[in-house]
Order: sequence, then C-alpha cells, then structure tokens
Amino acid sequence: MAHVFVQHKVKDYRAWKAVFDSFLETRRAGGEKSYQIFHPDDEPNTLLILFQWDSLTNARKFMAAPELKETMGAAGVLEAPEVYFLEGYARAKL
Repeated sequence: MAHVFVQHKVKDYRAWKAVFDSFLETRRAGGEKSYQIFHPDDEPNTLLILFQWDSLTNARKFMAAPELKETMGAAGVLEAPEVYFLEGYARAKL
C-alpha cells in the first residue's frame, strides 16, 4: 500500500472536516483506502493527515486534480499543503 502525508493549516477544523467528509466518495473513487487526522497539541487548526492509497500513481493523480484544489479552498485551507508520497520500509506491533 502507498501512503500520503499532508500537512496544512485551516481556518476552522470543524468546518474543514464537514467539507472533507462530503468529499469521501470522490476520494474513495480516486483510490483512498483510509486516513488518520492528527494535530499538534497546541495547534488544533494545523492538520497532519496520513492517507492510505491503493497505489502511488492514483495518489499522485488525485493530489494534482483541480477539483481537489477547489475543494480545499472551500474547506478553508489557508496555505498550500506540504504533501509527501510515502512507501513503507517496515511496520511492527510492539
């Protein structure tokens, strides 16, 4: 599985999350399999999101889509996101 890590700031987490949730079917159709959303302890509107995708090819295509940029604007994303396309080396449960 491929992963994508995204970091960006939003105006308001709750408003952003409502738009994010409304985009679920589009994300799923693009190959997204799961996500986790985090934020630094004292920065609730700085989002760190780890997505799992079916392939890096599909993840790259989705992240470059004009529709995503429009949706991010509507969601209140304040700046261009930092995006990292990841492939795993190791995973373990301890």
